[in-house]
Amino acid sequence: MTIAVRPAEERDASAIRHIHLSAFPTRAEADLVERLASDGDLVISLVAEEQREAIGHVALSRMQAAGDRQYRALGLGPVGVERSSQGSGAGSALIGAAIAIAGALGEELIFVLGEPEYYRRFGFSAETARPFASPYAGPYFMALALQSDLRLPEIARAEYAPAFAALGGPQ
Repeated sequence: MTIAVRPAEERDASAIRHIHLSAFPTRAEADLVERLASDGDLVISLVAEEQREAIGHVALSRMQAAGDRQYRALGLGPVGVERSSQGSGAGSALIGAAIAIAGALGEELIFVLGEPEYYRRFGFSAETARPFASPYAGPYFMALALQSDLRLPEIARAEYAPAFAALGGPQ
């Protein structure tokens, strides 16, 4: 089967919610996507389709990242693939497309909080995120520089969109 990735549209809202409810054990991620959209913090929202049926979704939201200057930064997540389609490559296709679009939009950094073994294949590293203070700092907090000549700060701060606070993680 071929997986197609396209920008999410308003008509996809219920399918996107269903995807995240299927992919995660609670409704927190589905609620997060809806809140990011309603708050206006959703910058990139993509749907993966197989035979014209939505099977996956990725959200990238605006982050505040600043040190010696303000950085154009996005937070990747959540990424959800319907349980029956997990392992199909839909998640990788969504992440790859989202990274390409973010680069084309002139974004400088993408942050992710996730499994290092999975996200390293896309170029994310804890080393890139290290200068950015965050309640999520540690081996699972990673970043990807979208410009090869990007100069990272010595000390900076990275903050996810306010909707993430509702997840109940570190503040």
